[in-house]
Amino acid sequence: MQIADKVFVVTGAANGMGRQVALGLVRRGARVAAVDLDEDGLGETKRLCAAWDAVSTHAVDVTDRGAVEVLAGQVRAVHGVVDGVVNIAGIIHRFCTFTELSADETDRVMSVNFGGTVNMCRTFLPELLERPEANLTNMSSLSALLPFASQTFYGASKGAVKQFSEGLYAELLDTTVRVVTLFPGNISTNLTGNSGVQMLDAGGRTVRATTPEVAGRRIVDGIARDSFRVVIGTDARFLDALSRVSAKLSTRFVAKQIKSVL
Repeated sequence: MQIADKVFVVTGAANGMGRQVALGLVRRGARVAAVDLDEDGLGETKRLCAAWDAVSTHAVDVTDRGAVEVLAGQVRAVHGVVDGVVNIAGIIHRFCTFTELSADETDRVMSVNFGGTVNMCRTFLPELLERPEANLTNMSSLSALLPFASQTFYGASKGAVKQFSEGLYAELLDTTVRVVTLFPGNISTNLTGNSGVQMLDAGGRTVRATTPEVAGRRIVDGIARDSFRVVIGTDARFLDALSRVSAKLSTRFVAKQIKSVL
């Protein structure tokens, strides 16, 4: 997809990968509607843009279907059209077994990760279909490709995003909309803090992580190339490959690693 002169809506744009995607798109000549609940973070994202006038900020809860519908009108009022939607917003739950999680906790994870993505797609896809060239990018996770003990329900929510996003890819093959699905591994963002949970103590072990800046570049490159999947990080690529060799072996390997620090 040609990024220059296009308009993108980016959720989760107040920090981390969402911010870096917004900045990366602007650097390539796009205009961006940056969406998040964190108004201060959105302001910082806008400040960091060299072409700050190319960015509008919108404090919106993507789980609120009505608010997302209003957002569409706000973006059109500022930018005129929408050529792409990048769904980055997401949360995790506490690091614990499924039986320790309350129904409220699991409902919240599914509402943000899957429901928020669906709300954005439902609202903006009809407009994307009218554009001569358009992009829809959805954030899944490495945990959708193989299970991670202690984040089982998070993985389920991201598995739902994977099936939904790749299903949309199949449905939209004969249209002008290209669908990209993202599968990041461990990224050094504040996902735990944004989710209101504590990070696991690695017990002094070095945990390899990809920076948000590198992840953001990979995502923008994937959009430009109309990639089917973008697997982000050395850990993600290794474990994805291992799971293709033996799903059972990769599941047991990850489970043992997590058990050692739980």
